Amino acid sequence: MADLLFNVRNSFYLGAYNTVINEAADLDLSEAESIERDCFVYRSYIALGSYDLVISEIRDSAATGLLAVKLLAQYLSGRKLKEDVIATLQDWLSDSACNRNTTVLLIAGMIHAQEGNYPEALKCCHGSTNLEMQALCVQVYLKMDRPDKAELQVKTMSSIDDDATLTQLATAWVAQALGGAKVQEAAYVYQELGEKYNYTASLYNGRAVCYMKMGRWEDADHDLQEAFSKDAKDPDTLSNLITVGLHLGKNVARYQTQLKMAAANHPNVKRLEAADEAFARAAASIA
Repeated sequence: MADLLFNVRNSFYLGAYNTVINEAADLDLSEAESIERDCFVYRSYIALGSYDLVISEIRDSAATGLLAVKLLAQYLSGRKLKEDVIATLQDWLSDSACNRNTTVLLIAGMIHAQEGNYPEALKCCHGSTNLEMQALCVQVYLKMDRPDKAELQVKTMSSIDDDATLTQLATAWVAQALGGAKVQEAAYVYQELGEKYNYTASLYNGRAVCYMKMGRWEDADHDLQEAFSKDAKDPDTLSNLITVGLHLGKNVARYQTQLKMAAANHPNVKRLEAADEAFARAAASIA
């Protein structure tokens, strides 16, 4: 039986969010498939920063999975207090009708991971056969500086579907974290996915990070310029352009301004602000 949502899911994992939105519109689906499709479409809008659209369009009477997506938009946009978001998640996870819903568990894991609550994030997703939930576990283990655990999780993913895009991406993430010769292997993964499907800002960023780790700054800059041409507001692209630009002796002031406008809470923005404040204090003490 054909998987009508394969291209929608795959495009989402590759970061081709506009493709998800465009391709999902014309599919003839069952009710359950329609809900899954809508979840990916609205998550794509979230990835593109269109939080208000998601919040306004998903009604309170919507399916549980869609309500979880709406909660993610409310959380990321700051439209709902973090305490209220966590309380809502706790209510859902204690409800037997909700706590088996894959989208609820995934988004609960994502929010807990964003909050740095890694044990709770793993609790939401651990043991699932869903590849996206397993990929989240890989990301959490890497944030915990446990590449050994992440590597074991990738082996589990490979045993389910070795060729799946998520398995390939997770393999690249772990290879990047392990460093050394593995970084070149990760670069090949991003290249193969780009050639097999289409290059996205996400894939260009992945390979650019590999090039940075290998000291190939000009190659990294080339990939990031390609990423920038696909999405000039992507925070990862802007952040990486700043890093590469500084190594190449370029003026990165415009990228810094764009990053502040695109993602005020980005870690690089926080570091820039802290550096500016430290400079201002030092200047004031000398004056």
